[in-house]
Amino acid sequence: MFTGLIDDIGTLLARDGHRFAIACRYDPAAILLGASIACDGACLTVVEVGPHDEGDGYRAVFFVEVSNETLACTTLGNWEPGRRINLERALKLGDELGGHLVTGHVDGVATIAARKPDGESVRFEITPPPSLLPYIAAKGSVALDGTSLTVNEVSESQFGVNIVPHTLAVTTWGERAVGDRLNIEVDLLARYVARLGKLMPGRDV
Repeated sequence: MFTGLIDDIGTLLARDGHRFAIACRYDPAAILLGASIACDGACLTVVEVGPHDEGDGYRAVFFVEVSNETLACTTLGNWEPGRRINLERALKLGDELGGHLVTGHVDGVATIAARKPDGESVRFEITPPPSLLPYIAAKGSVALDGTSLTVNEVSESQFGVNIVPHTLAVTTWGERAVGDRLNIEVDLLARYVARLGKLMPGRDV
């Protein structure tokens, strides 16, 4: 489980089929085998870890093996070495829940339809898969590339989010442009409320 608060930006060093090597600033001694790390919002399991001292500011490199399902349902299938990646370590009991509950189970791929300045922030218009739009509500939460964001408004085919300067600086959002593809995970509560509504038609859930 995650919160959608990015705590590092890593870089994809190498990719060998389904095996990815990602450099990060985490202490290598603190990354356990089998640990879960959200990589652009996709929960991946660490299968190998080691130190990284190449003078580029990174301290560790960890390896993950990505399933065919993940490659098909996320942006990971198109990742190439050099890509910068939003990273988040798994939530621990007692940690502050500053964002919202994020599982790391990506629901699909959205696209940036527009980017424009809004004061010191940047406003993005996002086009999600049509099947996910019913789960997105104004002032609700959504995770995009692992980042917990508040939805500004929702139209028939898109929704808007504002990215504040701090988030632009500590995530990959500062690099994002129109046409970029994003991993999207809808709010966990919205998903279950919708499911209950289907199971109990006529009930006020």
